[in-house]
Amino acid sequence: MTFSTVCTSGEQLLRETFSIYLTLLKILVPTLIIVKVLEVMGATALLGAWLGPLMALIGLPESAGLVWATTLLTNIYTGMVVFVSLAEQQSLTVAQVSVLGTLMLVAHALPFEGAVAKKAGVPWWFTLLLRIGGAFILAAVVHLFYQHFGWLQQTNQLAWQASPTDGSLITWATDQLLTIGAIFFIILTLVSLLWLLRKLGIEKLLHWALFPLLRLLGIGREAANITIIGITMGLSFGAGILLNEVGKGKLSKRDVLLTVSFLGLCHSLIEDTLLVMLLGAHLSAILWARLAFSVITIALMARLLPKT
Repeated sequence: MTFSTVCTSGEQLLRETFSIYLTLLKILVPTLIIVKVLEVMGATALLGAWLGPLMALIGLPESAGLVWATTLLTNIYTGMVVFVSLAEQQSLTVAQVSVLGTLMLVAHALPFEGAVAKKAGVPWWFTLLLRIGGAFILAAVVHLFYQHFGWLQQTNQLAWQASPTDGSLITWATDQLLTIGAIFFIILTLVSLLWLLRKLGIEKLLHWALFPLLRLLGIGREAANITIIGITMGLSFGAGILLNEVGKGKLSKRDVLLTVSFLGLCHSLIEDTLLVMLLGAHLSAILWARLAFSVITIALMARLLPKT
């Protein structure tokens, strides 16, 4: 490979990275501002009050509604902070924390992730129905399972404590700017990695390894890269690559719907799972049940959707 070829490839990677990055920024920045305004206006507390009565149906105290509401509107990190304050006031069992963790993992950061899904072609109503409804159904199944077999009824022990934070707007804005800056380098790394895997021929091996799962889910091989990134890194970065592929016309509408739906239910299996484990949740719920539920749900969707 000549120096000029390397320079050309580097230029192409940067252009592709900037294209993906700018697409995400157009969604991310307005969403961050809107969510912050809603939070200041008390929308989180109001949503928590609405969700409170539903928590009793899955064996959780009403105060858990605020934890999920915070997670729905912001992210898992913020939900964890609210959870710690709840845990200090009221003892929970490992089973209860696992049920709550399931809700948090399946449905979180919906303003941003829903906007990304909408940009890819998946309507808002479907995203909200799938993720909020799916989260509640899975949490109910997990609750009934633990209750029936008497599993994980011991008092939960927190493995993580939230550090004090400054809640000022300046601190919030600084944190968001740092996150926005970091996203560019993460996308650049992902785009470069995909290019390297393609050049080394490893991409085809990954497609072959994923083929049984993709076939079960009814997703074409063209979505293999996006699925890998989404499962490991998260929906935000996977969707960034997805939007790029959609823009190039490489994916069918059916593949887009199934891929975005699957990643909505089951993404960032490493980082997000580890985060919720710090709260005391059990892997049987937050990893294995979530993975099985996601595969079964999307496989059923694929059977119901027309092939064309």
